[in-house]
Amino acid sequence: MSQIRRRSLIKAGGVLAGAMSIGGLTATASASGSVFAHGIATGDPTPDGVVLWTRVTPEPGALPGSGVGAACAVDWEVAADEGFANVLARGSLITGAWRDHTVKVDVAGLPAGQWLWYRFRALGEVSRTGRTRTAPAADEPLQRLRVGVVSCSNWQAGHFAAYRHLAARGDLDAVLHLGDYLYEYAPGEFQARDVVVRPHDPPVEMTTLEHYRRRHAQYKTDPDLADLHASVPFVVTWDDHESANDAWSGGAENHTEGAEGSWTDRRSASQRAYAEWMPVRYEPGGVLHRRLRFGTLAELSMLDLRSHRSQQVATPLDPGIGDPGRTITGDEQMRWLTGGLANSTAQWKLIGNPVMIAPVRFPSTLSVEERRALGELTGTPEVQGLPYNVDQWDGYTADRDEVLGLLHERGITDTVFLTGDIHSAWAAELPHSPATYPLDRNSVGTELVCTSVTSDNLDDILRVPPRTASVAVEAAIRANNPHVKHLDFDSHGFSVLDVTAERVQMDWFALDDRTQPSTGAQRTVSFEVPAGSQQVHQVSEGIR
Repeated sequence: MSQIRRRSLIKAGGVLAGAMSIGGLTATASASGSVFAHGIATGDPTPDGVVLWTRVTPEPGALPGSGVGAACAVDWEVAADEGFANVLARGSLITGAWRDHTVKVDVAGLPAGQWLWYRFRALGEVSRTGRTRTAPAADEPLQRLRVGVVSCSNWQAGHFAAYRHLAARGDLDAVLHLGDYLYEYAPGEFQARDVVVRPHDPPVEMTTLEHYRRRHAQYKTDPDLADLHASVPFVVTWDDHESANDAWSGGAENHTEGAEGSWTDRRSASQRAYAEWMPVRYEPGGVLHRRLRFGTLAELSMLDLRSHRSQQVATPLDPGIGDPGRTITGDEQMRWLTGGLANSTAQWKLIGNPVMIAPVRFPSTLSVEERRALGELTGTPEVQGLPYNVDQWDGYTADRDEVLGLLHERGITDTVFLTGDIHSAWAAELPHSPATYPLDRNSVGTELVCTSVTSDNLDDILRVPPRTASVAVEAAIRANNPHVKHLDFDSHGFSVLDVTAERVQMDWFALDDRTQPSTGAQRTVSFEVPAGSQQVHQVSEGIR
């Protein structure tokens, strides 16, 4: 999202898969013994498998992004118990500088709906033991699904205490990261309060493969993120900062062609590093959008809203907003999304959505300073009565009309968009016709938006204490957008989503102080979507 503007998966199938024979490939472990200095992780759980991930440091000089270091063998195993008495699958592979010494294995043949434990071995060292969970069988009548929901984790803006609180819960089936897992900026950039809690490495804006690899490596050293990765599988998608701010298919707001190389090369570098460093079923040249099933209860469709989109319009006054020739999804992904919604046999259709789909209009009652701050937060010139962020679905209304029109025409119920990007908490209904809402109560779906983990929001931009100036702004936006039932522009933290046959509920949690690694977190509000309603309602009780 905008704020301060400036210019190989290796398949490993079969229970007790045999280890590969490896000879002649040896290396010396680093002097510190930190072969697994960047942690371990899993992701994309299916009924019979999960992606395992780690990175090895075979020698002191084989640092992330360096392109040096000997190839080495890495063994992995998955067990039904923490003591590894009952090993279900194991294998071995070779990694090296060609993939930045990362390891990613798509393990198959595992039992459905089970907690499992995994670990790696390399160069005489054993990694920490991680815990993961496979998805239930597609036809299982699952009673409950519970996931953590996060977005927008800027290393420089604070500590990742939100991840610590999620890891401590022990009741999550997965974590959904909706984008901006890391940020591209140099030290001191993208900081509204001019406070750099901890500087980025490398100390430049990411533009090359070395830069992206090093930045991913830095984020993986955060202890709270490492603990969360080791305790539960992640399901991720990217937004823009994994490459550059306000990215689109042919460029980005935060990319200067020529001075920062070509966009094609920069985007390729960012996607290659992402494929190497994230526990995701994606490799360069493939597609990131994908669908995961959780029994008959829920289906989760993860969107990629950067790779295929048309360039953003420059102003909300541009009639190109409604041009059907412009797209945020791309044609193939739109067919995949609408086909999945039309044909799903799961009760809840959950959409992992990097940018907001609910329409939001600028109210006419805001002060000049408030409109300026909102424009800075969203990167859109403030024009009252018009969409306030054309980087969202508001800038691509033909695509939005196609999705919401399908839900209306087919009578598809229980569709919930789970969204990040905007550094604020929202609960909204999705009117088929905003002009007649709420008189006809024509909501066709709902949207729940998580706050940022650390990234700056409205009070940071205005440089005021939380819950002061922003309260009036929130009230004005809700009054001008009656389908928006909740809005919090100030909190940093995380959300927890609980899915049952009767309802979907999201609890929002706010950190006390993002700049303190040991900070506490408090539940601020809870909203639910009753089954079949296409509406959101505030509830007093948090998830139990």
